[in-house]
Amino acid sequence: MFHNLPKSLVGALALTVIGCAASAESWRGWNIHPAGYPNTVGMDRFAELVEEKTGGEITLQMFHGGTLGSQPDAVEQVRLGGLQVGNFNLGPIGPIAPAANVVSLPFIFKDIPHMFRVLDGEGGAAIAAGMAEKGLLPLAWFDAGARSFYNGSKPINTPADVEGMKIRVMNNDLFTGMIAELGGNPSPMAFAEVQQALKTGVVDGAENNWPSYESTGHYEVAGYYSLSQHLIIPECICVNADAFNALTPELQAAVTAAAQEAALLQRDLWVEREAASRETVEAAGVLVNEVADKAPFQAAMTPVYEAYFETNPDLRPLVELIQATE
Repeated sequence: MFHNLPKSLVGALALTVIGCAASAESWRGWNIHPAGYPNTVGMDRFAELVEEKTGGEITLQMFHGGTLGSQPDAVEQVRLGGLQVGNFNLGPIGPIAPAANVVSLPFIFKDIPHMFRVLDGEGGAAIAAGMAEKGLLPLAWFDAGARSFYNGSKPINTPADVEGMKIRVMNNDLFTGMIAELGGNPSPMAFAEVQQALKTGVVDGAENNWPSYESTGHYEVAGYYSLSQHLIIPECICVNADAFNALTPELQAAVTAAAQEAALLQRDLWVEREAASRETVEAAGVLVNEVADKAPFQAAMTPVYEAYFETNPDLRPLVELIQATE
């Protein structure tokens, strides 16, 4: 395309093209959720916004449905830079970054709005800083609803109803401790394995939010959903800290703005999806029960908090800050 131009100009243009190609960033991103899921739509929007707001200097190719591996594997890949972006639940990040583990303390948040007030303030900044030290920088927070118990045999209304049950949890000592203190048998396993484990009786039950319970078909083999709402754990758009820090301040601002805009979309879609998922499973015959008195569940968590403080005494002020946030 340069054959009619002076050689000096051809050389200058070639160097410009090479320079532009060298400065462009091609990122890859991980997401476990299927097509149409609020997080998937949000991450695709993030990819579009990144390219748009950076003028094409950064492009992001998203891989959905866990095609690049399990969540623990993807967390490590983003930390190490094999991947640049991930949509992660903070539960599996807690064992890596202790500050992130505070959101996994049972009943730490009063409700979803309280969680976002914390995350958008001093508490969220402290959590983000702790994660960044481990190579994971959260740019925005996604809604992941409240997690409740479900199983195939009975409603859960009191801690005694959990006694003896094998309950799948994410791989985090706080979650295994939570089930153990309720008298159950915690069974950490990958999310993709839960459907078969429920079907074959490897586990008696699990715990998750409405959309995850519905979209996976777990409701088809575990038809009792008990609204304990014991965990309210956010998800994040996380980037590799080194990759982000290597960007110019202008590009950092653009990528951050893209993440925050995409997160607002995800939160709106999440509310809609929660309602639709609940309607779907109830129409299919799932028996839903409100846990009228959560106080016994909350009281049973005292040893979980004490164990957490023994290991992380420096994080007690952060827990107290969250609890004091109105």
